[in-house]
Amino acid sequence: MSRIVKHRLQPPRQVAEIERRGCAVWAKHSFPTEFVAKFDDDAIPVAGIRLLRTWGIQVDDERELPGHERSFIPDEENWQVVLVAKDGSHYEVSSDCVAPAPD
Repeated sequence: MSRIVKHRLQPPRQVAEIERRGCAVWAKHSFPTEFVAKFDDDAIPVAGIRLLRTWGIQVDDERELPGHERSFIPDEENWQVVLVAKDGSHYEVSSDCVAPAPD
């Protein structure tokens, strides 16, 4: 019988602060004006935070990647913030695109 242990990975400090405040603002990234207009100007409500993990690979067979025996591509962890638009719809954006809203 296997034992499943549930635990929550800790998000980066900025993502944790967005989650704690429950609102975000746009970071310095530029977005199309029509997309930004879908959200509040002062603070964008946050519906949730999620982690997207892209699994890496390890290749032990030189025939697959000639000259690269035992190649390894690491996993990637991408944190996403689920934003709530003015009309109630939800949009997922990379956590790099938003910052915690001021208190």
